[in-house]
Order: sequence, then structure tokens, then C-alpha cells
Amino acid sequence: MTKLRRILCYGDSNTHGSAPARSWFDSQRFDETARWTGVLAEALGKGFRIIEEGLPGRTTTLDDPIEGASRNGLTYLKPCIDTHRPLDAIVLMLGTNDLKTRFSLTSEDIARGLVALIELILSAKSGPAGADPRILVIAPAPIEEVGFLGEIFSDGGIKSGQLAEKYKDVAAHFGAEYLNAAQFISVSPVDGIHLDVEHHAVFGRAVTDKLLAMFDMGKQH
Repeated sequence: MTKLRRILCYGDSNTHGSAPARSWFDSQRFDETARWTGVLAEALGKGFRIIEEGLPGRTTTLDDPIEGASRNGLTYLKPCIDTHRPLDAIVLMLGTNDLKTRFSLTSEDIARGLVALIELILSAKSGPAGADPRILVIAPAPIEEVGFLGEIFSDGGIKSGQLAEKYKDVAAHFGAEYLNAAQFISVSPVDGIHLDVEHHAVFGRAVTDKLLAMFDMGKQH
């Protein structure tokens, strides 16, 4: 029987598939097949199970004073892992919401949040037969301070551009795989945070290639 590889994609609104918006009242979500996780699932095929765990507003390790403690990515990660185990790989793409002005974090602070997430994953032993799952760290595309979200992310643009190198260093420290989203996509000029549907398609194919390489399977498109 062919082994089914289980991949957890753990992220925020760009893993959830939130569409670029012009106001708080303009919240929409792309269809399942249009989201990058859906593109990934289709490209990988029947040998993989893609588990989509994207929550708008999710941070690495922070309770949000406005959106609530449920946005804390560290708090939810362990029960999420336990729900879906065994896991062959975990894809992490978080950090964008940590850039919000109300958190007053540096890019180094955000990278330390990533460290905490990886340490939790390694302590959970959630891979097949109690081994560690493979980890893919994705540095999110840098944000732009535009639209109705611009004030919320004031001064976040520069910090977001610093995350790629810091995330790369963290991934290397733990022996995790690494992908820089900015090499393939950019955020929408509408709100400066979210991806448009075309970039979901491009990004889904990029993550597909990376995961296939991680499992020594080569490109399938």
C-alpha cells in the first residue's frame, strides 16, 4: 500500500486564503482550490494529505489584546499537532501579524517566536513512529504599509523585509528546510498584506517543488 504523507500547513490569513480587502467589511476567502494549499494538494496528488490550518490574525507566540488569545500560534500548535498526528512534515509560515504596531516587536523578537514554535514541534515527536516531522520554514513576503491596514502595520514594512535572513538562520540552526516567499510572490497593493489569487497559484507550485525535493521525489509540473 502506498504511504500517505501527511503535511500540516500552519499559518495565518495567507494560509487561510483571505483575499485582499479594502475595509474590515470586505472580508472574503478564496475557494479551496484557489488557495495555495489547494494548489499544493492538487499538484502533489493522492500520495499526500494536506492539512490546512490557517487562522487570520495568528501570531507566533502572542495573545492579541484586540483579537484575543486564540490568535497565539504557540498556544494552539500543540493541540493542533496532537489532533493531526502522525505528521510527515509541518510547514510554518507565520510572523506577519507580529509586525502589528500594537506588539512593538523587532524582527529579532519575531524570529525568537519562530524558535519557540520549532522547539515545540521537536518536543512533540509527532512524526511517524514517534520521530520528528520534517519542518519547512517559510519567510512570509514583506508587507506594504498601504490601504486600511497601513496604520495597524505602521513601521512594519522595514521589519518584514528583515525576516527572511533571520528565518533562514533559525531554520539552519534547527536543520529545518527554508523557503523565502519573496522569491516567488509579493503582497497585493490593495491592502499590503494578503496575496491575490494569481500569487496563490504561483506560491502553491513553489511549495510543491520544495516539498517534493524534501521527499526526494522531483518536480511534478
